[in-house]
Amino acid sequence: MTRLFGQNCQRVGHGGASALVAANTLASFDAAISIGIDMVEFDVRSCRGELVLAHSPMVARYRECVRLSEALAHLATPRFDEVSINVDVKHVGCEERLLAGLRHAGLLDRALVSSQVPAVLDRVRALEPGVQVGISIGGPIARLSRRWLDWRAHVLDGLASNRWDALMAHHRLVDARLLQDVATRNGRLFAWTVNEREAIRSLQRLGVHGITTADPRLFAALVGA
Repeated sequence: MTRLFGQNCQRVGHGGASALVAANTLASFDAAISIGIDMVEFDVRSCRGELVLAHSPMVARYRECVRLSEALAHLATPRFDEVSINVDVKHVGCEERLLAGLRHAGLLDRALVSSQVPAVLDRVRALEPGVQVGISIGGPIARLSRRWLDWRAHVLDGLASNRWDALMAHHRLVDARLLQDVATRNGRLFAWTVNEREAIRSLQRLGVHGITTADPRLFAALVGA
């Protein structure tokens, strides 16, 4: 299903290739696949009764955003057959419609649904137990806003109990101990969003399961590194 580089580390395009083309657009997805990725990441939220691709409420409200149905239809075309998708859900209330869209597009088995909101993942798992889910942990401000006081213990407990399958961690949180703790609980560890070649190289050598970058060109020189 995926093309891997290094030690089975997936190349993930943030918003497609958001350093090159506006994030969360079909053009950005096309740019990412042209450069070479294994997974495309994009944001989903509800606006005016529709699910759209947008990182923030302001973007969703005041810019023309791609509808989720359009994005999934695009990603279901043969060009993306070997590409997985990481759907970052921004708030509760999107779960049922998201899963219906993934099911209609035939993308359920290629999807990893992630969120910083545990209730989103719990709802996804309840509605579709077979879908892979990943808890996302951000920087200090994001963790404070989500009241992640002891995020590490909470995340590891969730992995151990199969509440979620993966940890999507801000790259500055990632170290060898975290990787080992995640792996021993049969989880996967993805680092985001990494936009420096040396940082990508370091994480690749560490052995993380995936690295998200806004500029997929940074992966090219690291194949086999």
